[in-house]
Amino acid sequence: MARLMETTVSDNLGTKAELMVRELACTRNERQLFRGVEFSLRAGEALRIEGPNGSGKTSLLRLLCGLGLPDAGEIQWCGREVDDDRAAFLADIGYVGHANGIKLELTAHENLRFASALGRSKPLSSTNDALAAVGLRHMADTLCRTLSAGQRRRVALARLLMQDASLWLLDEPLTALDTDAARQIKAMLRAHLDTGGLLIVTTHRAIDLGSHLLKRIALGA
Repeated sequence: MARLMETTVSDNLGTKAELMVRELACTRNERQLFRGVEFSLRAGEALRIEGPNGSGKTSLLRLLCGLGLPDAGEIQWCGREVDDDRAAFLADIGYVGHANGIKLELTAHENLRFASALGRSKPLSSTNDALAAVGLRHMADTLCRTLSAGQRRRVALARLLMQDASLWLLDEPLTALDTDAARQIKAMLRAHLDTGGLLIVTTHRAIDLGSHLLKRIALGA
């Protein structure tokens, strides 16, 4: 059973974006990972998923982004069940999992352009601006196979800035990042929330989102 903690009220930033999860349950290999997961998020709000290894944190993110189906429960987006218009819901999601999902034989710039072409891109989005936001503007024309693990992670996260997605689902986004890089990514997440975005994140590292880190849910508790 999941526990929802530290819920407060945030300013609604004027959009109707809202995620509602009710009684979600998930089983893997005949073992129930979680049941009864419930939470809601509105514009400008963030949720941190906590729990020990194997408690289902990644599985919950995968259910939310459509990479799996729950055993029970429902997910609503903007007041409608996601199955009513799954394509529209998925278009509103920016997902970065454990794997970076970047093409190592492309440059950082090319990876961002590729991501922009695949999804619903932001008007006038710039790869230079996105890479600058994660501290990699000077590496724009560098093949990703030559980048460090932390730099590849930043390229993966920079793709979010090319997409017109309200809901970001991030699995351990600070993995392999040094202190300065982590600071830049946290600033990027705060900016997303400031403009009315929603954020769900799993992380073993402290992540300061200021007043935006309003809710936590614990799996396996």
